[in-house]
Amino acid sequence: MGGDSAGRGAIEIREADLGDSAQADALVEIIDSYARGPAGQGAPLSPDARANLAKGLREHPGAFALLAFDGPRAVGAAVCLVGFSTFAGRPLVNVHDLAVLPSHRARGIGGRLLAEVERRACARGCCKITLEVQDANEGARRLYLRSGFGPEEAPPRFLTKRLEPGGAR
Repeated sequence: MGGDSAGRGAIEIREADLGDSAQADALVEIIDSYARGPAGQGAPLSPDARANLAKGLREHPGAFALLAFDGPRAVGAAVCLVGFSTFAGRPLVNVHDLAVLPSHRARGIGGRLLAEVERRACARGCCKITLEVQDANEGARRLYLRSGFGPEEAPPRFLTKRLEPGGAR
């Protein structure tokens, strides 16, 4: 798929084959790297999350993941979930995670991943792409604005209720 915007080498974006253990492991490592950083949770993925991430995505009917490869090495990922907009009456794609290894940041890889997400969303007839970003993650916010997300406005509150396995009955 050509070189990246910085011209430092060929970056190829393709759908992750999470049945391939090398690609599944690469996705887990990229997401773990992101989780460890200040834009993530500031801590590594739990052993349970590491063990279930690729399998859970593979089994989720509305999930897909893209990997960015620098030669044979996966260096970036976009984890996406297909949802539905009741207001538009059409599907949407939520970018749940977008991550590039620190060694490969500022090379246009995040933008290339987002462009491929957009291409796939359009092919599915989606009305929009959604994502969340922390206010303090200025680099990601700049990327998203350059990629056509926004304009920034007061965000809705994103609330979470954690559930335990086998929770409410």
